[in-house]
Amino acid sequence: MKAAALIAGLLCLANAAMAAPAEPLGRLFLTPERRAALERQRQLNIRETQQVIEGATLTVSGVVQRSSGKSTAWVNGAPQNESDGAATVRVEVDHSNPGRTTVVAGEESPANLKVGEAINRATRETTSGVGEGRITVKGGAAIKAK
Repeated sequence: MKAAALIAGLLCLANAAMAAPAEPLGRLFLTPERRAALERQRQLNIRETQQVIEGATLTVSGVVQRSSGKSTAWVNGAPQNESDGAATVRVEVDHSNPGRTTVVAGEESPANLKVGEAINRATRETTSGVGEGRITVKGGAAIKAK
């Protein structure tokens, strides 16, 4: 009797498992169109193209150095991966001092820039993000840069 009940229970569980196939969880936070495009890129191993850096100046606005050692720098607001050979602007981060970079735009000569600095592409003049050495905070006193 116990064996018959056990077999009947197992048959019910097997029947329920076959009747309701599990649905994949999918991805969160993206539209179906964007998910389909990302899946196509992943399958074809396609990377989004780097945008062209234009303008009279190049400004390094930030650097992120990951624990893996790979770095990303933002030049004129656009992320540039350090190891990306196809980028229009090549950025090399000084790993001993991640606030310093070497930026090469196309055939231009390399420019050594700190985060916040900009270089005029025509005159090669470098300017600091601090301006004349003063940072003014609303409702606060001016801070003198060293």
